[in-house]
Amino acid sequence: MTSEKTEIAIARADRVMRSMDERGGAARDAARRERQRLNAGLGRTLARVGIAVGVISLATIVIGLVMPIGMFGFLAAVGLAIGVGALLLFSGGRQIAAPNVTPDLPNSEMVQRFDSYLFRARRALPAPAQAELDLLSAQLPSLRQTLERIPDLDPNAQDARRLMSVHLPNLIDRYVHVPAAYRDQRDGEDVSVDDRLVEALAAGRQALTEISEKLARADLAAFETQGRFIQSRYSEKTLD
Repeated sequence: MTSEKTEIAIARADRVMRSMDERGGAARDAARRERQRLNAGLGRTLARVGIAVGVISLATIVIGLVMPIGMFGFLAAVGLAIGVGALLLFSGGRQIAAPNVTPDLPNSEMVQRFDSYLFRARRALPAPAQAELDLLSAQLPSLRQTLERIPDLDPNAQDARRLMSVHLPNLIDRYVHVPAAYRDQRDGEDVSVDDRLVEALAAGRQALTEISEKLARADLAAFETQGRFIQSRYSEKTLD
């Protein structure tokens, strides 16, 4: 009985500490960005609902001018409008799923979708992996600023896109499908499933960091080149 009460108390404390942790730091910032995305998505959804209802209303009026539709026809049109509106409102579920990426998706939107995916996947992971995910999420805003002005076909951008759309989501998805009872088992390298997840997330985060640094060094080199050109072109000696 005492052991059971102790376990309940520990579980309750873990939930409280996790809740407090999510109120600050990277998790709080990720939640704020997700709310902003949800609000923007809701606005677009409501606009689509309005357009769909308007089209159905216009079609009903046109058909009514050509031939009488009667009360049942009017009720059918109203029901169709309600059904289409409900479908548009509730079709965008927030389940954990890998970012839907198309070749023409801009780099900036790619980072946004990956950020949203990390936020939704966070609760399904153990605490050490959540901490690693928070570090990864914290660097996404600056990565987005860098990638949004880089061509989609740039090799560095392609590496980042593969990490965010394929490799890291596949890693998390495969972890989620491992039964909880097997996650403490160790493989041939004496590494548990949870430890392997943390190590892989750290490696992915480091890879994105290196891509960001590489792009930043390219920007710095371009800036220095432009600065030297202006100095040599418009120096005091040249002006004289």
